[in-house]
Amino acid sequence: MSDITIDDIKLKQLLKSAIVELIQERKEIVYDLLAEIIEDIGLEKAIQECENTEPVSREAIFKILGRKE
Repeated sequence: MSDITIDDIKLKQLLKSAIVELIQERKEIVYDLLAEIIEDIGLEKAIQECENTEPVSREAIFKILGRKE
């Protein structure tokens, strides 16, 4: 079996080309992935902010929402 040798510059070019092709051909997959990443970041920030606040009762939340429990 023969070995295939690719220098770093050629490998970098091939990877860039493959990524560009993926983005162009599978826009919906890339979009969904980015949307999920952004949602995860937002959720993480919300959790971090919540850890530093006082708890709120269920009744207070429903009062703010204008509903009865």
